[in-house]
Amino acid sequence: MLIKMPKKSKAKIVKRQSNEEDEQLPSKQGRVEHSDTPSPLCFDSPASLFQSLIQPMDTEHFFREYWEKKPLHLQRCDPSTASYYQSLFQLSDLQCLCSQGLEYYRDVNVVRCINGKKKVLNKEGQVKNSVLQKNFVQNKATIQFHQPQRFKDELWRIQEKLECFFGGLVGSNVYITPQESQGLPAHYDDVEVFILQLEGEKHWLLYSPTVPLATEYSVESEDRIGSPTHDIILKAGDLLYFPRGTIHQASTPAGVDHSTHLTLSTYQRMSWGDLLLDIFPSLLSDRSKTEVSLREGMPRSLLLGSSDGPDSRRRLAAVLRSLADEMETGMQEIRSTHMKRDFIMNRLPPCSQQQQQLTPSGRIPALEDMVCLRFKEHMLITVEPSQKRTDEAMELVVFVLHSLKNPRVSHMMGESCDEEVEQEIYRGLQFPLSHLQALRQLQQVEQLAVDQLQLPTQEDKLSLVLALWSESLLVVL
Repeated sequence: MLIKMPKKSKAKIVKRQSNEEDEQLPSKQGRVEHSDTPSPLCFDSPASLFQSLIQPMDTEHFFREYWEKKPLHLQRCDPSTASYYQSLFQLSDLQCLCSQGLEYYRDVNVVRCINGKKKVLNKEGQVKNSVLQKNFVQNKATIQFHQPQRFKDELWRIQEKLECFFGGLVGSNVYITPQESQGLPAHYDDVEVFILQLEGEKHWLLYSPTVPLATEYSVESEDRIGSPTHDIILKAGDLLYFPRGTIHQASTPAGVDHSTHLTLSTYQRMSWGDLLLDIFPSLLSDRSKTEVSLREGMPRSLLLGSSDGPDSRRRLAAVLRSLADEMETGMQEIRSTHMKRDFIMNRLPPCSQQQQQLTPSGRIPALEDMVCLRFKEHMLITVEPSQKRTDEAMELVVFVLHSLKNPRVSHMMGESCDEEVEQEIYRGLQFPLSHLQALRQLQQVEQLAVDQLQLPTQEDKLSLVLALWSESLLVVL
């Protein structure tokens, strides 16, 4: 059940398609077409959406007892929930989708598990529905559809809210498997997985992790996995959760025409270890500017291994202990830059009824106006070195990053865009460090008078709100 998550470059930035490719998709991609089927989900807020997704389980109970700990099966006997789940994606959707230029490997995989091994039955080039159906019926192959939120508006709506809730990327795959067949061998993933059973039934076997909270995908041999810890029949409307590292395999039972399920996945590369890897370079760089001992040369021949003794280890350990003490007391600022940028650049844009909502709204703000931020959950503020190349000492500046212009069509696909588009997204809005407090003011309140912004001059106040308004991030009340 490997979910395609974006690969990070050395700069931790995933290049994406240009916006021109959005125009190749059907016009429905530009607007939300809600299903006629009543939704059991509550979209009032990210928290309410997640709560309704796992109902009747309580969110606090879920994170206390199950998250990253053990699987959870929620059985639903409500026909309306099953009907809504089916509306998200079904076998009959494939014919229409195949007419939209789908390609093997990129959009669709055709696979079958035979004797514990995955056999890939993909063709070359574009996917034809007739060939896909032939593989499905005659070869009893599983159809794996990558990132359906690119085409299905309701999934866009769900996953955009979940990305706000988790503060991380949320991907999805659809698996359609004929009866008495299995698509993938026993394996584990590096993501937290939520399974929504959309059509039919699926028989799941779960096993104890050999690598708890795994950081990579891996197939496990039958002789290593032992006996199942869970033997579950997932029915339409049911939900199954299991943590990353949980070994699993699934098949469609006899007597069930086919099974369609959706996997929602999140928390790939979102561990404490990943955060430390992100923040440590800036921590050490800042400390080296103020502490002469860190700028002293290391012992001769250390890189050759001849001086890798107790003295070197003690000195390095002392630096780390000192850094840890300053982090704990708040004396040392912690700046996560690459992980924040990677998330904001690659997440879904806001799910909006009208594209006009993503353009500057209302009149230009003035000093006497009350204003508020729009799309707060799609904004990030970072403090980073200025990207201007100068011979002077490094200057820290404030960046306001947002996902309003992100192309939905390339969400979670790891595709590249041209350099100009990437640079526009990468730069964000840049302000002097003196503007940080005013930006945090706007983040923390529902509304604020422009004149009350904590900036020294009226010109600074107007300049800040005008820049945010121009990016559709602020509106005059």
